[in-house]
Amino acid sequence: MMKKLQILMIEDVEADFLLIDRHIRRSELQAEVRWVKDGDELRAALDEGGWDVVLSDYNVPGLDFMNTLEVIKKRLPEQPIIMVSGSVGEEIAVELLKNGLCDFVLKDRPHRLIPAIKRSLNELAEKKRREAAEQKLAYNEQLMRAVLEGTSDGIFVKDRQGRYLLINEAAAQFVGYEVEAVIGRDDTFLFPPEIAEKIMARDRMIMEKETQTREEWITTHNDKQFVFLVTNGPIFDRQGRVNGTFGVALDITERKRAEEEQKKLQAQLNQAQRMESVGRLAGGVAHDFNNMLSVIIGYTEVALDKVAPTESLYNDLQEILNAGKRSADITRQLLAFARKQIIAPRVLDLNETVEGMLKILRRLIGEDIDMVWLPGKGLWPVNIDPSQIDQMLANLCVNSRDAIAGVGKITIETGMVTFDEAYCADHADASPGDFVLLSISDDGCGMSKETLDKIFEPFFTTKKLGEGTGLGLATVYGIVKQNNGFINVYSEPNQGTTVRIYLARHSEHISKTEQDDTDKIQSAQGETVLVVEDEEAILRLIAKILTKLGYSVLTSSSAQKAINLVKDHPGDIDLLITDVIMPEMNGRDLAKRLLALRPDIKCLFMSGYTASVIGKQGVLDEGMHFMQKPFSSKVLAAKVREVLMT
Repeated sequence: MMKKLQILMIEDVEADFLLIDRHIRRSELQAEVRWVKDGDELRAALDEGGWDVVLSDYNVPGLDFMNTLEVIKKRLPEQPIIMVSGSVGEEIAVELLKNGLCDFVLKDRPHRLIPAIKRSLNELAEKKRREAAEQKLAYNEQLMRAVLEGTSDGIFVKDRQGRYLLINEAAAQFVGYEVEAVIGRDDTFLFPPEIAEKIMARDRMIMEKETQTREEWITTHNDKQFVFLVTNGPIFDRQGRVNGTFGVALDITERKRAEEEQKKLQAQLNQAQRMESVGRLAGGVAHDFNNMLSVIIGYTEVALDKVAPTESLYNDLQEILNAGKRSADITRQLLAFARKQIIAPRVLDLNETVEGMLKILRRLIGEDIDMVWLPGKGLWPVNIDPSQIDQMLANLCVNSRDAIAGVGKITIETGMVTFDEAYCADHADASPGDFVLLSISDDGCGMSKETLDKIFEPFFTTKKLGEGTGLGLATVYGIVKQNNGFINVYSEPNQGTTVRIYLARHSEHISKTEQDDTDKIQSAQGETVLVVEDEEAILRLIAKILTKLGYSVLTSSSAQKAINLVKDHPGDIDLLITDVIMPEMNGRDLAKRLLALRPDIKCLFMSGYTASVIGKQGVLDEGMHFMQKPFSSKVLAAKVREVLMT
């Protein structure tokens, strides 16, 4: 059942009230009318409340209509108030309408009252609807603004011409402008021309298609680079026509950088693992080759001693010996790459070591190439086998020479550098600390990125068949790694190449060593030597060489036989020469067993391949003597004398 309208009428003349009441009751309005005659009744009625419409005469004794109107408006701020009066001046009517009166009806025209009431109620209903819509719109705007400004994502809306209708603070910050400066502008204002054209072309496509999401690199007008995950789509009007586009841009710059860094680190890890596996293979091959080369070189030297230099056979044997030595150089480089060569590092001044090689290096590179030497001042000491510095310099300078067509320049430079954690985070091979730099640069043909990715792999070469082994940089890489350093190579086609080697700073003082003289072969002085080697051919060769030098030689092909031999031998044994790697027992353990039996016996280890039994990472323990296979008769003779004299 519909609620009746509650109408309050202020009228001092009863007849006028009854006339109006009857007119309302006879109308289609469902209403009840309450009659009040004076101010007291009015105040009581207003206290009761619940009124939908107020009708009032202008002239009521004891009431000033202007004040009454103000009182009613305070108590009933939304309800329509209609004046029903015999007559009223136009000026008064206008003033009343300005102060909140909805309408006025003359008493002699009662037929106008019902339409006036309906019109006032309709206006009130429309006003309430409008206010509700405005409140909802304001709430939605507030909600939208909270979303726009509360998110770190960039949000924007453009019209069909690409002009920004809306942009939030986050998006404005991305492009480096205030929000107000962007509204009404297009992308030519925000981005460099080529990027703006690309974005606007994409917007034109989006207005013809569905929403799409993509990754996008953006460079702003202030040269800042971002990567966004952008979602764009068309905006439709009520008729279904496209009248603009919207976009949401998520800043994924840091995530992409992290992904790129992860890819970079993974590639470096894969490269390191690949190099390690190739290194194990290379080390194993070198071990077997060195045993065979020991026999070839050794017996060739023995044969040369039996043939006169004038005989044709002498030249043939010399060719065999030279080929054996060249093969030994290759296996030595393999071992260097695989970090399996035995080294005897000492604390040295890198400048002095390099300067000692300059004359040889100048002969290697030839007269057409200028060599520039730029030594750094006051270098920190480094701990490295000096022969390894020679190896690296020779390999790198030869590579630079081959990269230069005609005349050119090679620059060798040293210096000092300190790396922090930030640098090491971007360079997987690096570690924080102080390093001594050895740099070799050339102005040759340079290398492509594809070539750079493979330069440290053994047997990879860009040279013609027969012009290179592909072991030069692999050797350098292995030496640097064996000495806990790292290496960077910078090169571009036709821009030359720079190789930077970083060797860790050493805290001890630089040591001085005397130059070994292996040219003089010293004979035995009555000593007895025990040789233990599981390769029978090598065992016989060493015995033959030492016997010829005047040593008393005992031989054994296994560790256990050697132990039994020492136990049973009545005389002195001055020196043990033993292979490191043997089937039953390694050479170091054998030496310990024999030292327990003969404390005065001296030891010389030999091997074509290093292992942890010799020393950590191939570095000899202090006081240990080692001889790398293959070796010549002169080297064997000199090393035996050296050990016996210590």
